Amino acid sequence: MSTSEDGPAEPGPVRRERLLLADALAEAGPDAATKCAGWDARDLAAHLVVRENRPDTAPGILLPPLSFYTERVRRRTARGVPFERLVERFRDGPAKFSLYALPKVDEIANGVEFFVHHEDVLRARPDWERREISPELEEVLWRRIKIARFVLRKVHVEVTLVQPDGRSLRVAGRGRDARGGARGAVRVHGPVGELVLWALGRRDVADVRLTGATDAVKSLTETGWSL
Repeated sequence: MSTSEDGPAEPGPVRRERLLLADALAEAGPDAATKCAGWDARDLAAHLVVRENRPDTAPGILLPPLSFYTERVRRRTARGVPFERLVERFRDGPAKFSLYALPKVDEIANGVEFFVHHEDVLRARPDWERREISPELEEVLWRRIKIARFVLRKVHVEVTLVQPDGRSLRVAGRGRDARGGARGAVRVHGPVGELVLWALGRRDVADVRLTGATDAVKSLTETGWSL
């Protein structure tokens, strides 16, 4: 965080989201459920710390054949480090040697990550309500929402994400099958935060609206994906 003659500068949107996520984890406690399938808050905190501070585990995050090693390190960290310490290590940010400590990497790599996992904690509560997010964070999320193209790469219909202001982005398919026949198209409408959650597999809690041909919508809703 930078400083000025008037005191510390306000943290940017990604740094703010880090602090809010750390607060949410601390408030929830280690055994609290999350919307990250199969993980409680302790598991999630361990993932966040390992992700930023163990570069040897990075390949396993995206490459399934290597995921066993990443998961082994995460589980060992979850068991071996007190939950409160995990949360504080995450709050403090990555170690100096970490790729995530490099300038600009924070926004590129962490904006979506922190937002989604913050919502994983909040929306697992029975009384959760959708929170307002800042315009700055919304812009970060919209710039990084192209990650949906990777997540939805196996979807067999054309998918376009549409914000309330009309901005849109096609993130899957071209509406044609291998022989050139029409496969249909679906437009997913909602605020950018909800679109991110939907695209990254939190469809049961994402507040979005799907429009398009009935068969295309049915095909999309019956397809599973997550990240």
